[in-house]
Amino acid sequence: MTDNSALTPFRIDIPQADLDDLHDRLARTRRPIPVPGRDDRTDFGRGIPPAYLKELADHWRDGFDWRAQEAALNRYPQVTTVVDGQTFHVMHVRSANPDAVPLLLCHGWPGSFVEYQRLVPLLTDAFHLVVPSLPGFGFSTPLSGTGWEVARATEAYAEIMTRLGYERFAVHGTDIGAGTTGRLAALYPQRVIGTHVGSDGRSLGMVGDQFPAPDGLTDDELAEIEAVRSRDAAEHGYFEMQNHRPDTIGAALTDSPVGQLAWIAEKFQTWTNPAHPTPDESVDRDQLLTNVSLYWFTRSGASSAQFYYEASHSGLDWLAASDVPSAWSVFDTHPLMAKVFNAWGGISQWVEHAEGGHFPAMEEPELLAADLRAFFAGRS
Repeated sequence: MTDNSALTPFRIDIPQADLDDLHDRLARTRRPIPVPGRDDRTDFGRGIPPAYLKELADHWRDGFDWRAQEAALNRYPQVTTVVDGQTFHVMHVRSANPDAVPLLLCHGWPGSFVEYQRLVPLLTDAFHLVVPSLPGFGFSTPLSGTGWEVARATEAYAEIMTRLGYERFAVHGTDIGAGTTGRLAALYPQRVIGTHVGSDGRSLGMVGDQFPAPDGLTDDELAEIEAVRSRDAAEHGYFEMQNHRPDTIGAALTDSPVGQLAWIAEKFQTWTNPAHPTPDESVDRDQLLTNVSLYWFTRSGASSAQFYYEASHSGLDWLAASDVPSAWSVFDTHPLMAKVFNAWGGISQWVEHAEGGHFPAMEEPELLAADLRAFFAGRS
């Protein structure tokens, strides 16, 4: 890494002109012509319901206070640094505890560093917290060029931890962040104290594709996994689009705030606790809109999609084996999760929760914090 290793203090300060432009665009939204019978705000069977989308968009325009959210985020120290030509945004909250463990928190899509906002105060007595934004996400924009995917981001994260003064550290991640978490352990076993993955029952849909099915499953169990895969297939539209045509969807996401809102908010319904019919019953509505606003203001709807394209064309295997101690916390769990993903019994701490879903730091931060504390207690 030959870039200047400077850590530059950073504060969020979105220009008022950008806020005014957002409000103007929201006020002039061109909506689809209503289809008779599509007035149920909780029916996500064809995507985000128009009635619910309008409700969210109206709140974004008239009830959401970006400046208040901006001030709340700015209570946490942040820096930027350039690694391998790319600017990285990092939230870095040091603990007052001299024995605190450095903990790297890795987000995925359609999340951001905002995802960990409610988790931070639950952990700062025991951990120094480092929350970088993936290249092309949030304030780790604009992209410096092509080629940014999991492997390259992993190397950059290791360099960031070095610049912050942490030779040894713990790692937690969900979604794409689970990939960077595992790869850090594989590449830097002498530096990584342990890895903690947040997952959910939908992960069974990856079996047979990104993850191999273990031996010994019964026909009924294989049929159950196939049923999850079939249900999950309806969720893959975003995945195929971002894997193969990020420029096409990127144009729409950059020009239409309601389009960006729909693209993200739908996933916060289908990927969160299924007991909740709308996403803002699973996560705080204003935190959800803060996350969407971050994508909008930084134009990272388009650049985050590029990360998917690069990953799908990199030939990189998602799995990265290591001997570093590992833990999983599974939310909205499924009875087959442990049998499939811990078939060999190598995961040191396996915890299952009926609550939550794909975004545990937003949905169930207290449960996630307790699991992190339990696993990393006494590790250094």
